[in-house]
Amino acid sequence: EPPNRKLDLPWYFLKKLMTVNVTSRKVKCTSESKSVCHDACDMLRLDLSDLLSTTNASEILNPLDLITALFLCSDGFVQQALALKMSMCQFSVPLLLPNCDTQQCTLMLWAMRDIVKKYRPSDLSESKGFIEERIVLSELPMISFVRLGECSLSKSEILNKLLSNSEQYHDTFVHHNMESGDIQRRISNGLTEMTWYLPCGNKNMDIFSEPVAIANLRGDIASFETQFSFLCQTSAAVFVFFDQLDSECELLMNKSHKAQIFLVGNQQNKSLTPDVLKKITSLGLTKNSIIMKTRKTNDADFVKSLKKTVSSVLTKPQLKMSVEQMAEVARELGIPVDEDSPECQDGKKNADAITAEIKDTFQFKGNQFPLQGQIWKELTFLEKEECRLRKVGSEDIENYKSNLKKKKEEQRKKQNSYAMSSVMTCFISAISSPHRERCYFLKWMRMNLDNLSRTKLSGLRELYKEKCKDSENKQEIKEIDQQLSSSSLGVEHFFREMGQIYEASLYLPETDPSRQQLQHLPKLCAQLLLDGFPLELVDGDASNIPLRWVSDVLAQLNDLVSPKNKILVVTVLGVQSTGKSTLLNTMFGVQFAVSSGRCTRGAFMLLIKVNEDFKKVLNCDFMMIIDTEGLKSPELAQLDNSYEHDNELATLVVGLSDITIINVAMENSTEMKDILQIVVHAFLRMKEVGKKPQCQFVHQNVSDVSAHEKNLRDRKLLLEQLNEMTQAAARMEKKEKYKNFTDVMEYNPDTGNCYIPGLWNGNPPMAPVNAGYSEAVYELKKNIIQQLGKCGSTSNNILEFREWITSLWNAVKHENFIFSFRNSLVADAYMRLCTEYNKWEWEFKKEMYKWVTTAETRISNFGSFTETSEISDMNKFITELKSEAITELTKWETKILDSLKKYFEQPEGHVYLIEGYREDFSNSIKSLRRETERSVFNQITAAADIKKGLKEFNKIRATYTEKNKKEVFALIDECRKRKVEMTDGELDESFDKMWTETLNSLSFSEQQTSNIFTSVSHQLKTNLSHKGSHACELLSNKNLKDCGLEPFTYKPKGVKENVTTAFIGFFTFTDLIKTRQKIADRIISDCDDYISDKVKRKTNYHNTYIQEILHIIDEKQNKADVDIDIKFEVSLKQHICGSAARTFQKMHEDFIQENDPSKCLQKNKERFCTDFKDVFHKQNQLQRKAEEFTSQILKPAVENFIYRSLGLDIVDKMLTKEEFSSRMSFQYSILLDLISKCDFESFKSFIRSYEEYVQWWISERIRESFSSQSTIHELEDKHLKFCIDHINAAIKNANTEKTDSLRTFVVKICTELRDKLVISQDALDAFMVLNNADQEQFGHWLKECVQEMTEALRIKFKNTQFETKLSQLHIKPENELFNRVIGCGKQCPFCKVPCDAGGENHTQHFACLHRPRGLGQFSWEYSNKLPTDICSSLVINDGYFRCSDTRNEWHSYKKYREIYPDWNIPPDVSLQVSDYWKYVMSTYNKEFAKAYDAEPADIPDAWKRITKEQAKESLKRSFNFK
Repeated sequence: EPPNRKLDLPWYFLKKLMTVNVTSRKVKCTSESKSVCHDACDMLRLDLSDLLSTTNASEILNPLDLITALFLCSDGFVQQALALKMSMCQFSVPLLLPNCDTQQCTLMLWAMRDIVKKYRPSDLSESKGFIEERIVLSELPMISFVRLGECSLSKSEILNKLLSNSEQYHDTFVHHNMESGDIQRRISNGLTEMTWYLPCGNKNMDIFSEPVAIANLRGDIASFETQFSFLCQTSAAVFVFFDQLDSECELLMNKSHKAQIFLVGNQQNKSLTPDVLKKITSLGLTKNSIIMKTRKTNDADFVKSLKKTVSSVLTKPQLKMSVEQMAEVARELGIPVDEDSPECQDGKKNADAITAEIKDTFQFKGNQFPLQGQIWKELTFLEKEECRLRKVGSEDIENYKSNLKKKKEEQRKKQNSYAMSSVMTCFISAISSPHRERCYFLKWMRMNLDNLSRTKLSGLRELYKEKCKDSENKQEIKEIDQQLSSSSLGVEHFFREMGQIYEASLYLPETDPSRQQLQHLPKLCAQLLLDGFPLELVDGDASNIPLRWVSDVLAQLNDLVSPKNKILVVTVLGVQSTGKSTLLNTMFGVQFAVSSGRCTRGAFMLLIKVNEDFKKVLNCDFMMIIDTEGLKSPELAQLDNSYEHDNELATLVVGLSDITIINVAMENSTEMKDILQIVVHAFLRMKEVGKKPQCQFVHQNVSDVSAHEKNLRDRKLLLEQLNEMTQAAARMEKKEKYKNFTDVMEYNPDTGNCYIPGLWNGNPPMAPVNAGYSEAVYELKKNIIQQLGKCGSTSNNILEFREWITSLWNAVKHENFIFSFRNSLVADAYMRLCTEYNKWEWEFKKEMYKWVTTAETRISNFGSFTETSEISDMNKFITELKSEAITELTKWETKILDSLKKYFEQPEGHVYLIEGYREDFSNSIKSLRRETERSVFNQITAAADIKKGLKEFNKIRATYTEKNKKEVFALIDECRKRKVEMTDGELDESFDKMWTETLNSLSFSEQQTSNIFTSVSHQLKTNLSHKGSHACELLSNKNLKDCGLEPFTYKPKGVKENVTTAFIGFFTFTDLIKTRQKIADRIISDCDDYISDKVKRKTNYHNTYIQEILHIIDEKQNKADVDIDIKFEVSLKQHICGSAARTFQKMHEDFIQENDPSKCLQKNKERFCTDFKDVFHKQNQLQRKAEEFTSQILKPAVENFIYRSLGLDIVDKMLTKEEFSSRMSFQYSILLDLISKCDFESFKSFIRSYEEYVQWWISERIRESFSSQSTIHELEDKHLKFCIDHINAAIKNANTEKTDSLRTFVVKICTELRDKLVISQDALDAFMVLNNADQEQFGHWLKECVQEMTEALRIKFKNTQFETKLSQLHIKPENELFNRVIGCGKQCPFCKVPCDAGGENHTQHFACLHRPRGLGQFSWEYSNKLPTDICSSLVINDGYFRCSDTRNEWHSYKKYREIYPDWNIPPDVSLQVSDYWKYVMSTYNKEFAKAYDAEPADIPDAWKRITKEQAKESLKRSFNFK
């Protein structure tokens, strides 16, 4: 709150300054600033005396007086903090501080020691390098500005303008026109302030291209000659502002001055008379040394000329001096230096004694800190291994644990064998000194070590930056990171060594003097914690907590403060370099290290004492602030255990906290999500152990005033993501009761999110801290205190906090923390995408099937009902159809691609996690379109060509039918002329005689059959033409007619078949032959299915059929996991094509026979005879003709339509089942079914003949689903109704207009149905009505017959077996479903488990569940035993493998991707993942051994204890099923 009294002003200023608020110098009591209220009539009166009156100046302070007073009243550490914060705000800091009591000034060297600046001089602007150093050590030219006598120009205001860019003015120095700046100074005259202008390396922005120090003396130099002398001896130039020159000229003529003197006058002032100007010339100054502000010069031009002069000085400065060097000049002039106090000098001497020893950091640490190097890391490994047992191998676990304990004791003995190093002796001695000396020592230590690290590490960082540009340099980056870690040296390393010395001593006997001498160390450290020094909680280098050391320090701290020992814990977590330490420093006024490149490693805790006022609010005595290293840090990302390290750290600090600040820089959204995943998991664990910590999300770098409103949607999305992550984490932790983030912790999206603008207001290094940053941090602090106030009742005391550290760290050590948190979410998101993609794919396929069916129907009916049916018309029609097909295909491809795009744009579903798979699915869509286009075009072409082939037949048949018709009419006339009653026998005799004579008069030319073998040979040759001359040579060695007569057997020639050289875990030669034979059998089976399907359709042969067969062979071969040599390929293709040609030749000949005109006529003889007798007897033909039309034309067409459509319906019905929604769902279902059956033969079939088993399993599922006849009847009825409705509509439409004959009436009906039903041309041609009949009556009978046909078909379908129906379907549901779920067909190279990736065109293969290699038909080379190792464990093992793919060379499992780059085999995320296959192998070990001609495996005891239920549970986890 703004101050009400003068007494409050210093505290107000201090509090604002500690939060680096740039408005902190605006200090006025609110009582002064309040305007006096008048009543209405007073407001109307104009009182000039009121207007001209001023406030009481005695009640207002000049900011410089306030700053001077605060520095005079503060100790060295507060002075340092003040100077540092003022420097961050770009305020000037005191260089020479006047003391009104002693009339002396002090050089503030110590106060400025902590200021570190970064800048980029002009010579580094190209390389983008920068200089970072303590500003007191920088040798810079100093330009001083002083005043001689009274001066009409505001020196400080001119300086502010000089140091500010035109677009961003900043008040570095307090001046007359600032708030309270016009108040007369009381104690600050003689104050010399200092600031620095530091370039950023951008010519357009820099005022000066080189760094420069600027000093400003307050008051007249005539009154402060000592200060003036100091400035003249330390500055490169002194600019003297004046209005008059009298006796003071002597001051300017001092010969001992080293600085160039420049005079700055204001001609606009009347005091500057010609006499004064004459005096200037007598000083012997050059024209360039005098700067005048003439009457015509405005401020901007004046500042410009001043800048030019300063720049000319900086080009060749006469003097460069650091503030540290200025101390000598000060001492010579009798000016005290703040650093000369005895405590400060003693601390410096002790610190220098230690740091002077450091020549090489790495060697120094090795020699002086032997306990914390490799020994401590080894101890860390042993402690964690004791819990995690990762390297137990086949050894007995208890023996293994005992050995680990022994090794730990050996390491502690090793630590105790080292005597305490000289440096550590000095260090412990120094921190044992009195309070103030100890504080000075630690500060000197920190500064000295920072200075050393800064120079040592800069080179390594540059190298690191270079290497990071190429991700291939992982090993080198790791080495440099280790060097960085080894070379960085801070006070924490001394305390770390102290902790190890103490912990090691606890392994000595209690009476050992060495142990007793070290018992005071925890108390020393506890005292330092109380003094506000941070203590390392987690060692970031070893990723461990020295538990006993930390526990004992906290126990001592408890003793020191009891009973006031209640604490609340605040932690910050976030991505590296997002300003976590700066945030804590600003919020709590603490000093966590924040220098460039010095990222926090591990976690540090710092104690803040709570004011009495706040104790009641917070219900605690202290606040423990924990600062952590950045999660997802790029340095650690290069290390193998980075994810583990992050999770350990997050779980620990979240568990310790009462409130966790999750710091998020808005630009790092991906890292933000990664961190949320880590943090949510940690929160969930805490909930389980009874803690429900609070969290506050801090979004940094959000500057817009409307940020809170604008980000309402983002907050909602954040909560949704947190909820989903909570559910995923809950599933992994088997705590499914947690559905929302708020179930795990208290979180309100509106109050739980804070938006903080960027730290700097402008472009560093000259940018001050953004005022908005300070205000936002202050608001955050208020919010945190409010939240902590609510949970204050649950605050722990120090001993309870210590207990939490111990129990949490033990829990962390027990867990293998490379948990698949991200992977479970990825699996969820990936499965959802696969399910969606499968829906889109089926919709596309289904619509294209329907389109092709309609197209084929239209082709079949083309020209059947019209006179113009020339071939040219057909060609035009096909071109139109193909164009239509392309439009339809493009429409669907675009639709699916749009769906994919929209899917990835949706806010939910974690789609961002699977962004990497987007391209795979996009490629799969394009591939689907290409494949469908090829298939559609082939079907259209085949249908069209077959239709064209029938044209000639149809013409001949129509001609002969017409002739027969005429002969029948002639016979009727002839019989009627006899005018005698003829019996049916006589009529039959007359008809037979006429029929024979007519047929004899017709000339039937024999129909030519094609040689299918020739055609197939040509297609085969074309297919193999690009395979080279050897393939053509092999092809010509054997006649196609001799191929395919015997079953196919793969016999490689020229290689001995008994070669059994085993490659470990991989193919023997005989295995290779078996595998190729298996592939061949599978391909032959698929091709046979295709051929038999074509034969069933009783169509003519077409070249696209053999092209399709060759396409099937090529596709299957490409998917095979075994190399296919050219001999194998040629012999297989010859075998299949030979067999196919033979079948197709017979099919072709049958088709020719079936369509022979004489046979067609002969078939219709009975019908002609019946018609002849009916007409002769003048009987009504209509009912019989309606029956004939229905049974001969409509019924086959309706049946055909139903069998064309039913396949799609069956697939649709099956797709509603979960198991067919995605490849992974299918795999889960089939494995669950296998384990439920408990049948070894099923497991064997599944493993040995995966595709056959899957196809059988799908067929069984279809049969089960349609075992109830009602299901299939519903579908049949639906299509039957569709057909009947269209037939009735066609009859109705045909009836609307009169036709010349029933033949025309019938053709009209057929024309209406031509897009729906395939009308037999043959049956239609044979349909004759010989007498004129009533159209309406015929229509009536037709409807009756259609009704009867409907019932007949229903009965027929009811009595037909489901198997028979399946065989007649045009689209085979089992094949469609198989293609949908089989995936890419690739198998894991180690255990032969099939790939689970979705989409046809994925670039990475993976399997959810790998299995022991023994189940993949592998056995050990020497013992012939089945191996039990699982590849998901092997890939993190140090073992080796060799096989044909490695050319029989040994290769590391860890680098398996060098051999199999397409396979991603992640390590097991938990020990239970592979329980399914472990159970299977353990249960059927002997059976598998017998089946594989091997010895049974040595089953681990743990496997034998796995139950069937556990195996099922592991299956759920593997496939991420709830």
